Amino acid sequence: MPETHSGMSGHDADGRGKWFRCAAFLCLVPAAGILIGMLNRPGAWYAALNKPSFNPPDAIFAPVWTVLFILIAVAGFRTFEADPRGTSMRLWGLQMILNFAWSPIFFSLHRMDVALGVIVALFAVIVAFSWHRWSTDRLAATLFIPYAGWVGFATLLNMSLLLLN
Repeated sequence: MPETHSGMSGHDADGRGKWFRCAAFLCLVPAAGILIGMLNRPGAWYAALNKPSFNPPDAIFAPVWTVLFILIAVAGFRTFEADPRGTSMRLWGLQMILNFAWSPIFFSLHRMDVALGVIVALFAVIVAFSWHRWSTDRLAATLFIPYAGWVGFATLLNMSLLLLN
C-alpha cells in the first residue's frame, strides 16, 4: 500500500520536480532571449535606417522583452505540466523557434522581408496558442495577450521599416 503521509512520498518528489521544471522555464526562456539579443544587436545598420514616427526608443526593447519572456515562460511551464506532448506545447515550441529566428534574420542578415514573414507567422502562432489554451487554461492563454500585442506592434514596425528602406 502506498504511503499517504507527507515526507518522501511520490507527491513530494513530484512537487520538487515541478518546482525544478518551473525554475528551468523561468531561467532558460529569458536567458535564451537575452542571448539571442546580445548576439544580434541592432548596430550601425539599424541606426542608419529610415524609421517611422512611432518607432520606440531602443531602451524600451530590453525591458519589454524581459517581461514578455517571463510571461512566455510561465505559460510554457503551465502548458508543459498539463500536456508536454500536446498541441498547445507544440504551438508554444513553434512560437519560441519563430521568436528566436526573427532577430538573426532581421538584425544580422538584414533581411527585413524574410523577417516580416517570420513575424507574421509568429503572431499567428501566438494567437493560435492563446485560442487553443483558452478552454483549458485561461491564465496561460491570457499571459500571451501582451505578447500578441507587442508582436502585432513589432509586425507593423517591421513592415514600416521594410517600406521606408
